[in-house]
Amino acid sequence: MTQITLQGNPIHTCGDLPKVGATAPGFTLVDNGLSDVKLSDFGGKKKILYMVPSLDTGVCALSTKKFNDWVAGRDDVVVLVVSADLPFAQGRFCGAENVDKVKTLSTMRSQDFARDYGVLIVDGPLAGITARALLVLDAQDQVVHAELVPEITQEPDYDAAYAKLG
Repeated sequence: MTQITLQGNPIHTCGDLPKVGATAPGFTLVDNGLSDVKLSDFGGKKKILYMVPSLDTGVCALSTKKFNDWVAGRDDVVVLVVSADLPFAQGRFCGAENVDKVKTLSTMRSQDFARDYGVLIVDGPLAGITARALLVLDAQDQVVHAELVPEITQEPDYDAAYAKLG
């Protein structure tokens, strides 16, 4: 269990984010077309795996748009934004905000992903959804950068993540 904060108030996750050097756990999540998507579907590409509480919040929306802009023109990297939002809501967000370079994925069918990645919030008003966290994976799914954002209302360290992707 790891402590983070929500507007300065302590809340906790179910475990720890995968460490640098570890192999990222496999997962099955749901895309905007209601299809199952696995980590292995992105084999051979570097990945930014960005976990957010909900795209319907200012910080989540802003950071997703920043990643969308950054990844434009990068064929070697895929950005996967994971939230508890329903795929329909994710699709509306992407359409309304012209987000077309990142892939949004939902935990709607299972909380296994949030548990396996140690980001499931277990107490406080956001219990049941994911903390804000950022992993950078190499093409073989090895973690090369890991950040659990300590205050959920703050943005991640983009520069540190980008530096690991070259």
